[in-house]
Amino acid sequence: MGKHKVGAVFLAGVLAMGIVMTGCSGKDETEGKTVIEMVQYKPEAVDIFEQFQDEFNATHDDIYLKIDSPNDAMTILKTRFIREDNPDIIGIGGDINYSNFLDADMLMDISDFEGLNDIKEKYLEMNKDLEYVPKDGVYAVPYMANAAGILFNRDMFEEHGWEIPTTWTEFTNLCDQIQSEGIQPLYFGFKDTWTTLAPWNAIAVSLCDSDLTYQVNSGETTFAENYREVAEKEKALLAYGQKDPVSQGYNDACTAFARGTSAMFTIGSYAISQIKSVNPDMNIGSFVFPANEDADKNVLNSGNDLMFCVMKDCKNKEAAYEVLSYMLEDENVKKYLNAQSAVPCKKGDFEITPELEEMRDYIENGIVADYQDHHYPSEMSVDAMIQTYLMDDSADATDTFMKRFDKEWIRYNRDVVAKVKAYEEGNDHE
Repeated sequence: MGKHKVGAVFLAGVLAMGIVMTGCSGKDETEGKTVIEMVQYKPEAVDIFEQFQDEFNATHDDIYLKIDSPNDAMTILKTRFIREDNPDIIGIGGDINYSNFLDADMLMDISDFEGLNDIKEKYLEMNKDLEYVPKDGVYAVPYMANAAGILFNRDMFEEHGWEIPTTWTEFTNLCDQIQSEGIQPLYFGFKDTWTTLAPWNAIAVSLCDSDLTYQVNSGETTFAENYREVAEKEKALLAYGQKDPVSQGYNDACTAFARGTSAMFTIGSYAISQIKSVNPDMNIGSFVFPANEDADKNVLNSGNDLMFCVMKDCKNKEAAYEVLSYMLEDENVKKYLNAQSAVPCKKGDFEITPELEEMRDYIENGIVADYQDHHYPSEMSVDAMIQTYLMDDSADATDTFMKRFDKEWIRYNRDVVAKVKAYEEGNDHE
């Protein structure tokens, strides 16, 4: 063998040993420690979660925390669940996925976790409403919420002397006034169908019961009896936006609002960062959607945007609780708030992001209700149904939409309706 070949083989061997030794040194980080794996579904928050991971591991000798923030977390999680390769903790939103995981008996009852005492009651109640049938126990720690109503251009409002409306009539009068001054009141991104749900949810929380879906599933009422006014008021918004509301998507709408094309934008706090990426200096405010004629009946649309669940098969409950306690430390809650525009679910004197100042009273006094669409199965495609309805100019459009909503609900929720019926019948016999 030539000298060059010998050298190459020797070098390859050294590199291979280096790789092995690097791998071993990586394992040393977890040696003698309890490893807790968390998978959380918000890729936009990856930086703050990496910081949490590093700081936790630097301050804990007995637990090693590994946090993954994949782009398609829910798909990855569901695949892992099928393979029975569950992480210890999942960070998810308070929506239909949580309902399904709970219904499948995959989540641990964490009623004995002391940190729950520090969580605002309203956000705990929202998770109870997400149960298909009432269930004993607590299965999630609400961490961060968001808020949805109407974003507005503060500087534009101040310049024109416009007042924040508190009733539906005041709101439509304001839109008329803005329009009369040659300015577009609203901008829509309804090409992306999910954006139709933003005004839908913000209106519905003030006009419908938070447990409406359970009432429908138990046969007490129908959506047609409850959603007509919601539908009609969302459709009324079209008169105040661009001519073709489905020609532009979410990013287009954010850009248009950022550039002053409209005075207001019916979207949630989650859009603020996108808007400010276009106009970092924009002075954005937000107010509760005034869906009622009685201002005292208005409710802020706010739901659990991020919460932590411990998987039922987690073998290290106490270590998982230590991670949850760490996440709930005031300093870490503040770090998250600084990194993301959010509403803390923890009680305490936390600063509200400046863009949500006009919602302060609602947030601090718990005048909030969850998103109606958190109860909708994705297969039902309610957003597309709403978009179709909004573009339907026929005289019976609302009747058609209401009938379709109830029909599609039964189609996609037969199993859940059956569960609720069985539960109700069982309780009747007790």
